[in-house]
Amino acid sequence: MHIALRSLGASVAATVLAAALTSCGDDGDSGEDAASGEGFPVTVESALGTAEIPDTPERVVTLGQGSAETSIALGNVPVGVEEYEWGSDETGYLPWIHEAVTEEGEELPEQFRGGEDIDFEAIIELEPDVILAPWSGITQDDYDILADIAPTVAYPDLPWSTDWDQQIELIGKALGQPDEATGLIEDIENTLAETAEENPQFEDVTFSYIYTDGPGTLGVFLPDEQRVAMVRGMGLTVDPVVEEFPETEGTDSALIGLENADQLSDSDLVFTFYSNEEDREEIQSQELYSAIPAVENDAVVASENNAFVTATSLINPLTVPWVTERYVPMIDEALENAEG
Repeated sequence: MHIALRSLGASVAATVLAAALTSCGDDGDSGEDAASGEGFPVTVESALGTAEIPDTPERVVTLGQGSAETSIALGNVPVGVEEYEWGSDETGYLPWIHEAVTEEGEELPEQFRGGEDIDFEAIIELEPDVILAPWSGITQDDYDILADIAPTVAYPDLPWSTDWDQQIELIGKALGQPDEATGLIEDIENTLAETAEENPQFEDVTFSYIYTDGPGTLGVFLPDEQRVAMVRGMGLTVDPVVEEFPETEGTDSALIGLENADQLSDSDLVFTFYSNEEDREEIQSQELYSAIPAVENDAVVASENNAFVTATSLINPLTVPWVTERYVPMIDEALENAEG
């Protein structure tokens, strides 16, 4: 679901930044006399540059995935978030974000275009104090433009590769709430552990989490990929064969090819996702795919609901409780099919 991003050209960037200077103007407060928040200034390094955050951010903008949820959980509803239409529901928002914000009686964030064509003008109009993008695919050119708008926290290593707990730690540091961020990580771990404890039927159940990129293809997500880590945290066990597959560079998964589908014969359950029912039927019509024992027995945990597919791909303070209560009955049904 991750897509490569491209930046504005240099001339357009110059126009955007010039517009920012014109629109913001001088409000007569240089900020030099403002008292810094406790623990500030803060420096957050990334692969694309260093964010120097002088004071407690009040106006947060997020790019990529997962950062908005952590900011909300820390008590700071972003003023703007990258839109994500594929996983949004009828409200136009990711449902767990809409629920969390409206339940607190807060104003929903503005949404702006991201992806391959970031709407920098919209970000400028939001007047952010900080831009959070630790789990994103922003380029160096994107970062340079964003950093001229506000201190920008990017990924520490490679695009779309930040570990879920590291993302929370980075956001906590940027917002001046490192202890609270540690608490969020512990809450997530406790939620998953409690789910495992409450569902002893998951113990010793092996699974593989698979996907396809078209006819004849087969990929397997590796144990630390967020989708797999969430299921593993709920008490199920990754099929040991998955450990033997070499990672396809930068994907946290292994493309093994449909011709190797029989290597998943010992997986009690298969987890996957489909874009829609037509997609499901097309994929399952492939003989080698349908011959995987878990698929043949309908011991498959899958959904065509784009919001659910998105949520199960993200470990953060809002998605985990939202997902686990929905996951358990789906897993139980697949287990009944496997045992039947």
